[in-house]
Amino acid sequence: MSVIIYRYDTSPFSIKIDNVLLLKNIQHEKVNVANILPRPEITDLLGVTHRRIPILAIGNDIYCDTSLIASALERRFPAAKGYGTIFPKKLGGGADTGLIKAFTLNWIDTIVFGLGVRLVPWDSLPPAFLEDRKGIMPSGAIDMEAANAGRGNALSALSSNLALLEEQLTDGREWLFETERPSLADITLHVLLGWMKQRNLPGVDSLLDANTFPQVVQWLARMTQHVDTHKQGKPAVLELKGEEAAKHIVAADFEPYSVVGFDEREAERLKLKAGDEVSITRDDYGAHIWGTAGKLVALNKEEFVLETKGSAGLIRCHFPRLGYSVKLGSQLKA
Repeated sequence: MSVIIYRYDTSPFSIKIDNVLLLKNIQHEKVNVANILPRPEITDLLGVTHRRIPILAIGNDIYCDTSLIASALERRFPAAKGYGTIFPKKLGGGADTGLIKAFTLNWIDTIVFGLGVRLVPWDSLPPAFLEDRKGIMPSGAIDMEAANAGRGNALSALSSNLALLEEQLTDGREWLFETERPSLADITLHVLLGWMKQRNLPGVDSLLDANTFPQVVQWLARMTQHVDTHKQGKPAVLELKGEEAAKHIVAADFEPYSVVGFDEREAERLKLKAGDEVSITRDDYGAHIWGTAGKLVALNKEEFVLETKGSAGLIRCHFPRLGYSVKLGSQLKA
């Protein structure tokens, strides 16, 4: 079963899934794409117009959004078959799988990353990058003056959030949820704080101070060492061109729709039925323009599954339920 990640190096969410693949010991290949549109490797060849990176293919199934990618990798490459786990058991107890997912999605991916973005010195970025990012803003513009003025507030809010993290670690635990090894929460937060440091975002070095947040700094170093240890002796990930990757994906088997199933109660709540032509979009910025259209073939409480077709052929595209909305094709034309 082939695994292919579409990514770019400066994306913290790409590195998040890189590290999930690493710690789970899943062999995979990669397609490096641009950090701005267009990305014909995805939109044209696969027919997936979701703009967020990374996306990941397992056989003929394309998974969008790191929250769903992580869940899919854990389910399809389980510890019972010799792979690593990103939802390890607590010391002396069970696994907080649902809580780890919620904490990662609603605190790390949303609040912590959102504050990091507010620290970005937008006026120092390349014009082409700024032009691309303007396209996802509802106003169609980035207010540089407001961004610069609000940086102090963002840094202070980030400090308050790190104080909560310090409090969580004060009992001497090794990992955030007192697990046997790092969980998805540790992986994600480590990547985002590392991204802020590596990008030299204003104020981050003074924020991650061992005198102010000693437990956080120690945890960050511990997590870095853990990842680096797993990298030792690993061969470089093979890079594919978009055309080659698309051929592999289109020719591969897909997971039967019955695995996800079709939850009739959820479908009724959403006023949907199997076979409807729909479009899936994120609930936040960019929702007004970046939907992926296709035929709804599976639906449960965690994900939507669409059949969609690009120039390379038919694929199955998976989106999370949380943070995403669905519209019927008839509503889009209205």
